[in-house]
Amino acid sequence: MNIKITKTYLLLIFILFFKIGNATHIVGGEIYYDNLGGNNYKIHMKVYRDCIGGIPPFDNPAFFTVFDASGAVITTLNISLTSSLTVPPSNNSPCAPTVAGLACVEEGYYETILNLPPKTGGYYIVYQRCCRNGTILNLISPGAVGSTYWEHIPGPEVVLINSSPRFTKRPPIYICANIPIAFDHSATDADGDSLVYSLCTPFNGLSAACPIVPAGAGCPSVNTPPPYTSVPFVAPYSSSYPLSSSPAINIDPVTGFLNGVPNILGQWVVGVCVSEYRAGVLIGTHHRDFQFNVISCPAVVVADIISQTAAGPAAGGFCNGFTITYSNNSFNGVTYLWDFGDPLVTTDTSTAYNPTYTFTTPGTYTVTLIANPGTACSDTTYEVFIIKPLLKPDFLEPTGQCFLGNSFDFVGAGLFQGTGTFAWNFGPNAIPSSASTVTVTNVVYNAPGTYTVSFTVAENGCIATVTKTITVYQDPLAGIGPFIGVGCDPLTITFSNTSTASSTMYYTWLFSDGTTSNEQNPTHTFSPPGIYSASLTLITTEKCIDTSLVSAVNSITVNPSPLAGFTATPTLTTIFDPDISFFNTTTSPGIVSWYYDFADGSNSNLVNPMHSYATWGDFYVSQTVTNNFGCPNTMNLLVRILPEFRFWIPNAFSPGNGDGMNDIFKPKVIGVTDYSFLIFNRWGEQIYKTNDTDAGWNGTFKGKASPIDVYIWKCEFKNVVTKEYESHVGHVTIVR
Repeated sequence: MNIKITKTYLLLIFILFFKIGNATHIVGGEIYYDNLGGNNYKIHMKVYRDCIGGIPPFDNPAFFTVFDASGAVITTLNISLTSSLTVPPSNNSPCAPTVAGLACVEEGYYETILNLPPKTGGYYIVYQRCCRNGTILNLISPGAVGSTYWEHIPGPEVVLINSSPRFTKRPPIYICANIPIAFDHSATDADGDSLVYSLCTPFNGLSAACPIVPAGAGCPSVNTPPPYTSVPFVAPYSSSYPLSSSPAINIDPVTGFLNGVPNILGQWVVGVCVSEYRAGVLIGTHHRDFQFNVISCPAVVVADIISQTAAGPAAGGFCNGFTITYSNNSFNGVTYLWDFGDPLVTTDTSTAYNPTYTFTTPGTYTVTLIANPGTACSDTTYEVFIIKPLLKPDFLEPTGQCFLGNSFDFVGAGLFQGTGTFAWNFGPNAIPSSASTVTVTNVVYNAPGTYTVSFTVAENGCIATVTKTITVYQDPLAGIGPFIGVGCDPLTITFSNTSTASSTMYYTWLFSDGTTSNEQNPTHTFSPPGIYSASLTLITTEKCIDTSLVSAVNSITVNPSPLAGFTATPTLTTIFDPDISFFNTTTSPGIVSWYYDFADGSNSNLVNPMHSYATWGDFYVSQTVTNNFGCPNTMNLLVRILPEFRFWIPNAFSPGNGDGMNDIFKPKVIGVTDYSFLIFNRWGEQIYKTNDTDAGWNGTFKGKASPIDVYIWKCEFKNVVTKEYESHVGHVTIVR
């Protein structure tokens, strides 16, 4: 809780000073009223305008409109300007710069008396105008934005006699950037009503097309009735955050103290409201529309103390002990004088920048800080500190325990007086889950895990909590995951270890064939056929220690596998004799199926198959036999088919003679690769080419029959037997 008593430095402003064209620039205003009795009301209006550079004067007369609650016009008023004055360019700080010539702000004051008989819903007094300054930073198209000033007189169903509140101070012309505003924006009320302050919206008004009422043909002859629209704020600005400030601009709802630290130079539109309550009932709200001029004030001295931090969430806490270290947040100070407000001693002062002071008794103390004491540019601030005994609970975190048989004891400790209340929270998994004594025994948890335990002490209006964690360890539990326990000899199994524990685990696997393993997930091969077993022993040496947890599997079945066997006749031959006979030779019992893979894409399920190869090469033929246990076995055998080479070509052919014989000219080749065959005429022109050993020349060229003549042929290929490249050339004669 931080109570600001006063601040003696510069503040904010509600006027601005630049103009657009020849329009009158309204820079703020408000309407308020006094009840004179006999249904007579004195109406007051203050309007502020920019008076630099030939700007037109105040409206004289100003056109007011009185509406009832339905929006009907009750009367229109032409009120003459009562008085005017030029506002001094003040800034509220003796060290802030004196700015002359940047602004001329003039205050116009209007006053009249109205007789308004009691009427349900009351009356609205309205004045509208255009326009605002075009250099305003927080509005969209500010030079085209107008103003509406209005006040509501409540009807007799709310209150019979009332005068509106009014603000007591005119804000200064300038406020300084990067320095707290600290402006007393309080109001007074003649009826003694309760007042509540808030930031609120300024209202839009007339446009530049019709800047006043009335203003000639096409413009309104009276002001518009309520409700009224907000000025158009530029994002992220709004009525509650009207200017760039860190911390954000704010107003105390009780005192009207306006604060915040503006951080961008320029002009800003702001609205402040004061609402009046009588016997808890809202009577009305008074609006003030104004503008800030934020300027640079590099030399201003500002004294500031960082507020006290409460201990615990309870309001009015501050159980931080008797020794306080103060944080100085002042600006532009050189020397400092602290007075800690301790009435029991006379030495409760310090000139340190961030002093430390120890109070002798609890209490509420007003601490004073003067920046640059004894100089013309000094500044003073006050901060209230509440001193209470230190509240800092603690407890010794119990050592973790195994889940089986767990039982924890807790003893509250730390710094506290022992006069308050205590609260333990062990969580929903604990029995008991809470307690209210300093010492608690036999707290049992219903599952392994890490749990949060809190110990809270409440005394002297403070609440403080300490939170720690305890661990309930998982007891060691050996486990073997599922696996396929039936297979063929040899049977290889990779075991899945599903054991759990809260510490490092050590494993011993024992297999019934007499072998062991210390791996976490071992792979083991069982052979010969038979029934086997495996067991796992889990050992832990810390936290939850155990060495006798065993998980066993007793039904691992290894079935016999057959032995494949076959021969081939012949195993070596040529492509001219490619027929191979295969003979089964296996003697394993219980075989139910045979499968031969001839390694050329063909296969057979016969016991003794025969196969003819279409090409030469080395073929690894496999036989797979399967017995009545579903166990297979495979054997491979190499069969070699050797290539053969042949080349022959005729020297004449008779295409196109109608006898259907000897119409194609081509070589007869066997056992060649990389083949090409070409035909040339007597002039060396290529008239035919192919790479297909089965294709030949039909005696035509470009779709026409070639004449009877002698032609040259050329044939090139690789001999698969010699593995040599060969080239052959010869002549062929076409005969008809």
